[in-house]
Amino acid sequence: MNRKLKNLLVWVAFAIITASGVIVGRWTVKAVSAESETYQELKLFTEVISLVKTSYVEDVKAKDLIYGAIKGMISSLDPHSAFMTPDMFKEMKVDTKGEFGGVGIQIGKKGGFLTVIAPIEDTPAYIAGIKAGDIISKVNGESTEKMTLFDAVNKMRGPRGTKVILTIIRKGWTEPKDFPISREIIKVQSVKYKVMEGNIGYIKISQFQEKTVQDLVKAVNFLKEKKITSVVVDLRNDPGGLLQSAVGVAEQFLPSHKLVVYIKDRSGDKKDFYTESEGKLDSIPMVVLVNEGSASASEIVAGALKDWNRAIILGVTTFGKGSVQSVLGLSDGSGLRLTTARYYTPNGISIQNTGITPDIIVKLKSETGKEHKVLREKDLTGHLDNEQVETKEGEEPDSTPLEIEEKDDLQLQRAIDILKTGDSFKKNSKITS
Repeated sequence: MNRKLKNLLVWVAFAIITASGVIVGRWTVKAVSAESETYQELKLFTEVISLVKTSYVEDVKAKDLIYGAIKGMISSLDPHSAFMTPDMFKEMKVDTKGEFGGVGIQIGKKGGFLTVIAPIEDTPAYIAGIKAGDIISKVNGESTEKMTLFDAVNKMRGPRGTKVILTIIRKGWTEPKDFPISREIIKVQSVKYKVMEGNIGYIKISQFQEKTVQDLVKAVNFLKEKKITSVVVDLRNDPGGLLQSAVGVAEQFLPSHKLVVYIKDRSGDKKDFYTESEGKLDSIPMVVLVNEGSASASEIVAGALKDWNRAIILGVTTFGKGSVQSVLGLSDGSGLRLTTARYYTPNGISIQNTGITPDIIVKLKSETGKEHKVLREKDLTGHLDNEQVETKEGEEPDSTPLEIEEKDDLQLQRAIDILKTGDSFKKNSKITS
């Protein structure tokens, strides 16, 4: 069979398949339903796969085509929904346990570019000098232009001691720079604590993992033994995590039977989450620090403590992620992370795209002049709208220092001043019901 004849037969076959789809569609038009329309679309999908399998210039695996199609389909939704291959699904489950092999950075997509939200302290990426706001243009020489977040995470993770090269573009540089980084076991210590100024407790929560509440209870018990009289809870640059962990954290600072958050799906079905026991630190003065990197679960905690007037919220407006993702296992071991609901603070406020506005706004200033543009939910491609308020598009993003030393941390210093004087706290310290 010559090449022209072969091509002709392929096109004839294509025309027959397409035409039969139209005919079938006409025969069933009177009984059409949402399900049958979906079936027709799936028929088109199988036709394309069949054509690619039989006629593409190179041999391709059906599973690769299907995985690629599913990734593309889910990426057309909001930026937090994603398909995970079996390996990626395993990684995700490991991630929530707070221990994995990798370089130690939190990443997001801004303007289509893979961007560093924040390096995790004391990790290889942090030590190598990766900064918040850096654009990762390549991973091991491979362009990140069409990479999904999960693909990028998967390529950066790996066994301890192996190397990965991140190509970084940074504002002020004339050309990209390669950062060779050796992977380590990243143990994200989600709760750190200490006593400041003799009687002020300080608790830093960096993520909401499976063990975060357990670790927080240890921190609270330690601080109570030290006879603290007030506390600072630092949620800055905390990207969030598990919803139940957020409820458990809020429970340590609120009385029992207080609404922490409620979620609502697209049908309007609502589910409430209440504190179940008396908080161990539910009465002493409290300041919560937040910033543009405080997202999701951290915003749930900050929102609950703000609505119940339990704490003064201090810092700058938070990230603005007001959606809930469900993680669903699939039949072949792969998984789906799907946005299934929106969440609301106890006062019924959606913080999607708007974030939590602090009671006291304190911006950090760079002593070196080195700053980066802030990335928030409203900057992410495909973000959901807020049904309560209109999202303001096209605003010039804020800037924040690349790094800050504790002695220059005006937000923490202001929190300590407030707790020392108590003046600003008096009007906020009473729990309302």
